Amino acid sequence: MADPKSTVNRRSLLKLGGAGAAGLFLSGSNAEAQKRAGYPAPTGVDTGKVVDGKVQFPPWRAPEDPPTPPVAAPLPPDQRVGFAIVALGRLSLEELLPAFAECKKARLTALVSGTPDKLRAVASQYGIAKENCYDYAGFDRLRDNPAVKAAYIVLPNGMHREYVERAAAAGKHVLCEKPMANSSAEARTMIAACAKANVKLMVAYRIQYQPHQQRAMRFVREGTFGRLVGMNAVNVQTVNENGPQQWRHKKVLAGGGALPDIGLYCINTMRFLTGEEPTEVYAELYSPPDDPRYAEVEETVSFTMRFPSHVIANCFTSYGARDDKYQRLHFAKATVEMPNAYQYRGQQLIIGERRGEDDARSELVLPGKNQFAEEIDHLADCILKDRKPRTPGEEGLQDHVVMEAIYASARTGQPVKLPRHEGKDVFRGPLPEQD
Repeated sequence: MADPKSTVNRRSLLKLGGAGAAGLFLSGSNAEAQKRAGYPAPTGVDTGKVVDGKVQFPPWRAPEDPPTPPVAAPLPPDQRVGFAIVALGRLSLEELLPAFAECKKARLTALVSGTPDKLRAVASQYGIAKENCYDYAGFDRLRDNPAVKAAYIVLPNGMHREYVERAAAAGKHVLCEKPMANSSAEARTMIAACAKANVKLMVAYRIQYQPHQQRAMRFVREGTFGRLVGMNAVNVQTVNENGPQQWRHKKVLAGGGALPDIGLYCINTMRFLTGEEPTEVYAELYSPPDDPRYAEVEETVSFTMRFPSHVIANCFTSYGARDDKYQRLHFAKATVEMPNAYQYRGQQLIIGERRGEDDARSELVLPGKNQFAEEIDHLADCILKDRKPRTPGEEGLQDHVVMEAIYASARTGQPVKLPRHEGKDVFRGPLPEQD
């Protein structure tokens, strides 16, 4: 037998008619209509309210549960900063282009590629008009495209300088993949070119925009578990020994091997967490003899960095070991382990500490965010508000200075001193604003 209340509700809806039924839910004030239809009137917990153009909901879970995150409040499409993605390799196709779907302040407006059929296919997939597709010979025509405010350079390292300088000359702000260049000298010319053109230059250090790493930074800076004594960082992965050599094996394109490609994460993350700059490095390097992949670049580097606060970071990077991207922070009162620390996703914060008479290990669960969307939106926000990026060109330059010292130590077998910098975050801009 049908529920009488349900029957009444259905009859009420039928009386409203098709358009009226739709209006019941689309109307700006439908409490009375719902009451007439037999439904209880909605409350503010369900409808929320608009504050400064953003929809907000009051808490609905009990205090024992974690609160839900704020409702996303993306800018209207025509107010977002337009980006051109320069190069359609694996990173662009697998991570960057999909990330724009999660951006709130940026949008994809142009593509640059030297492979015509790939350019046409990707443009079709992402709805990019033919006139917004460029090859490298026509790259400078970006200056005539007002829909493009920024260029994201995703080319091999050795090509970064040329295209950063060309983007700046075209009047476009620049997001450049890491490492910034092949050398500190190149990095300096890139910074100067962007300064001369009065455009912003940001290096894509996605780790600094990742929630778990940002929380780890707070642990260090706020002394949550006492003094940070040391850190162990591992970033290794394998390269197919039977396949054709890729650009990473050519020094003119890569600048080096495992160190600038993946070991850089160990360097930059330690600098980011402490806010300090290393004062001394010591390193050892190895490449398998007779392996053509490492005729120009190194396979493995082990290095130590010392910091002004006496923190010691032991780091290991290699193209020869199975994928592992692990970070462990050793505090006076706790150990913080971070499996998958440098992966694109899957980060964890596992805290080992004493609790009463017990030795406890627990995971701090944080909501994940797309690292690429976060960094792209950060530059967009800096463009809209005319702010300095958190990871400007000077941040990328400093990593090159450190890497050059690491290579020098590996050549000589001796520690290498670095200039001492007082204060915190001397090469960084303000922290990203949280929406």
